Amino acid sequence: MVRLQVLLDRAGASPGVIDGFDGDNVRKAVFAFELMRGLPPDGALDPDVLAALDSGGPVIGDYAVIADDLNAIGEPIPKDYAEQAKRKFLGYASIEESLAERFHMDIDLLKALNPGARYAVGEPVYVAAYGPDLKGEGARIEADKSLRQARAYDADNRLIAAYPATIGSEDNPSPSGTHIVEGVAPMPEYTYNPKINFQQGDNTKVLTIPPGPNGPVGSMWIDLSEPTFGIHGTPEPSLIDKTASHGCVRLTNWDANELAKMVKPGVPVDFVG
Repeated sequence: MVRLQVLLDRAGASPGVIDGFDGDNVRKAVFAFELMRGLPPDGALDPDVLAALDSGGPVIGDYAVIADDLNAIGEPIPKDYAEQAKRKFLGYASIEESLAERFHMDIDLLKALNPGARYAVGEPVYVAAYGPDLKGEGARIEADKSLRQARAYDADNRLIAAYPATIGSEDNPSPSGTHIVEGVAPMPEYTYNPKINFQQGDNTKVLTIPPGPNGPVGSMWIDLSEPTFGIHGTPEPSLIDKTASHGCVRLTNWDANELAKMVKPGVPVDFVG
């Protein structure tokens, strides 16, 4: 299953977190891959799909920890927004979290691959060899509410990337119709305003939450023409498509970062399903 997830990730059909477990996100990724390659879109792992996926090479590689990895680790992140607002940056709280996210992995899988690891400078650790980010130009994005997936299409209407997504909820629905990408903001600050969006805990005042991969919108914000809505990352990648969002389109940080490189202002985002 790890091999399948890595190969899907390489192909642009993201399974979300590489964790070694089957599930809806894997099946949706297989379905998207079939559409990309012109195969019957049934989500089944038949010989044609497996043959098309196999890009050769190992799916587990090794990485040597460097000093910068350890120096970037900060304090644990509080859940309360008022406490988060007191920080300057919401970074990683452990080297395991940092490496797992860099290599698109679940922390438990990283630990399982490296029992007894000290994560010292120069120490090699085993990680998912997911491959480089996709390159391409997205001409249109679909945010599919029923399938819970974000898909990017090129100018010829070919599917070039697909990502599992958390898209709104019954209490906080996403918008309908077509909206436009207005800009891309890496490592964004987040303005919490309970009068406009939602209330978190006992926080009733407007707060400015600092940037960082563990901030409320993760490491990337793709701004949409619908006020307060966007496509963004998350501090909890393992929960993508497993919990509701507050109306936006939530992806893993790495998927949001990859998609942001393929879009520019003016690209339409269609909310469907």
